[in-house]
Amino acid sequence: MATQQEILARLSEAVLKFEEDDARAAANEVIENNIDVTEAILNGLAQGMAKAGELFKRQEYFVPEVLLCADAMEEGLKVLRPHITQSMDTRSKGSIILGTVEGDIHAIGKNLVKLMLNANGFMVHDLGEDVPMARFVEEHQRLGADIVAVSTLMTTTMMAIEKLVPMLKSSDPKVMVMVGGAPVTREIAEKFGADGYAADAVAAVTEAERIISLKSA
Repeated sequence: MATQQEILARLSEAVLKFEEDDARAAANEVIENNIDVTEAILNGLAQGMAKAGELFKRQEYFVPEVLLCADAMEEGLKVLRPHITQSMDTRSKGSIILGTVEGDIHAIGKNLVKLMLNANGFMVHDLGEDVPMARFVEEHQRLGADIVAVSTLMTTTMMAIEKLVPMLKSSDPKVMVMVGGAPVTREIAEKFGADGYAADAVAAVTEAERIISLKSA
């Protein structure tokens, strides 16, 4: 009988090698062995995508390979997703508006962040990709979310965040803004005036919890 670590390693490897059948099989093993679904996503599927991201940075993987990895991850998620709500805290930890900044149509990273936040008890309002700056402001005015989370995967669209943060703060000085994405660093986030920074989907959960704790302090 496979151990939990072996099953999680198989999930990660299936994503990295874009083996959709293996991803489904390993995900079914997660359910059959009563492994925590959030653990399987964070330390299995997400780890595989993180490794794919590292290979992409080193130019060992390119966009087609990353998309194939995402397809394999999605096959695993199809098995695990129906079980996520069963392991969630039924009380919402807070509300988050999430979107990819205007001009950027990348969805993979944002969608994984959404999944992780949902799995850890946050209510996420997903605005999608290529979101105009004014819409982030309008949705925050309408919903009054605890956090506005903005993602960008391109250096050409990253500078929009520098304009967006002051727009949000001008509309509501108490708004908390979290940013992330491949070209963004903690130093850049601080320079732009953001309240939080997350390097990946796992870090986004920790950072959102930190920001919420500051609001409630």
